[in-house]
Amino acid sequence: MKAKKIFVLDTNVLLHDYKAIFNFQENDIVIPIVVLEELDKFKKGNSQINFHARELTRELDKLSGDHLFNQGVSLGKGKGKLFIETGKPFPDKVIESFPEKTPDHRILVIADYISEKYPNNKVILVTKDINLRLKAKSLDILAQDYETDKVANLEELYKDLVTINDLDDALVSKLYDEKEGVPADEFSLGIKPHAHQYFILKSLKSSVLGHYDPITKFMNRVQKIQAYGVEPRNAEQTFAINALIRPEIKLVALTGKAGTGKTLVALAAALHQRRNYKQIFLARPIVPLANRDMGFLPGDVSEKIGPYMLPLFDNLAVIKNKFSPQSKEFQKIENMLKEEKLVITPLAYIRGRSLSNIFFIVDEAQNLTPHEVKTIITRAGEGTKMVFTGDIEQIDSPYLDAGSNGLSYLSDKMKGQNIFAHINLVKGERSQLAELASQLL
Repeated sequence: MKAKKIFVLDTNVLLHDYKAIFNFQENDIVIPIVVLEELDKFKKGNSQINFHARELTRELDKLSGDHLFNQGVSLGKGKGKLFIETGKPFPDKVIESFPEKTPDHRILVIADYISEKYPNNKVILVTKDINLRLKAKSLDILAQDYETDKVANLEELYKDLVTINDLDDALVSKLYDEKEGVPADEFSLGIKPHAHQYFILKSLKSSVLGHYDPITKFMNRVQKIQAYGVEPRNAEQTFAINALIRPEIKLVALTGKAGTGKTLVALAAALHQRRNYKQIFLARPIVPLANRDMGFLPGDVSEKIGPYMLPLFDNLAVIKNKFSPQSKEFQKIENMLKEEKLVITPLAYIRGRSLSNIFFIVDEAQNLTPHEVKTIITRAGEGTKMVFTGDIEQIDSPYLDAGSNGLSYLSDKMKGQNIFAHINLVKGERSQLAELASQLL
């Protein structure tokens, strides 16, 4: 092996991104044989990791041709080689600390073997399993997370709203008076605004909420709008509803801690525009407890998915309770549910569905991988609006974090695009108790 570095890949990296083998530039890749065994267990199924397992197997088959990887196979021009390494005996130093021959420990043994075999190369175990990284480091094996799709500038991505102070009173008044807005150059923003960025603009006497239009280069006023009985309680919620009802914005990311109203305002905005769309989809990924498949749960399909969908029904109940049961607004929601104009479903159930002219809300998007988010968005047809909501501090997947989850990846990569808006909600509005607990506990 002549590459500068040798990367030993764990199963979870390949299930996270089946194209990962092509993302290490001129360096060589080693896949332990135990990883292929684990991938074989994931081939059947309809989830995204099952798809990745199948696609990776096909990629490896194309690369290998008619020979095994004894001498390694080239990953392409400017790339390193790919090797499959068969199982190796457990050395004493591994047995003393990790006597059980689990898949993780077998991967550690191969990483240790490669390090011993190629002392002049830098050998690095790449895994999304934090515990395995710690185990590797305890054996003096270099280990790191898969960094390719990680967001580097998280603080910039989730910073508070930009507030511009000490503006001229006449300029703020002009924003109130001019329906078409005011050229953004007239404001001393101190930064170059990106597409659909929102601002709080203040003078000594008054303040106004502003939105930057990337097409006209104008700053226009954002007014509070009640969406199907839900009235925004703060500037962030006002901006969120504004982005959700703007027809030129086709993709919206709403982030923020629990209780900030992300899903509620998204659903309210969808109902507010119900006549503009064929259907409203409200979906969320299912992260089974203890990694057990839903097939282990008792009951029929509705009973299996019911507990996972309760938070979505709770948000719908909040909106319904804004109206009396006899009101037309209340009855409209009931009818939409019966006629499947409003569909609340697990995210996996939208596979194969046509997503044309649909208002599509994906809740708990922080539990999706970047590839899963891409797969969902690329299904969008004409007239569809997509909204991703989530809290990056509440990630249930053991192999995702604040920088590598699909919601952060989406917000980072789409920033500045003319059809995208990202609003980070900060203030909790669920209740005084919930907000206090969020801050102090």
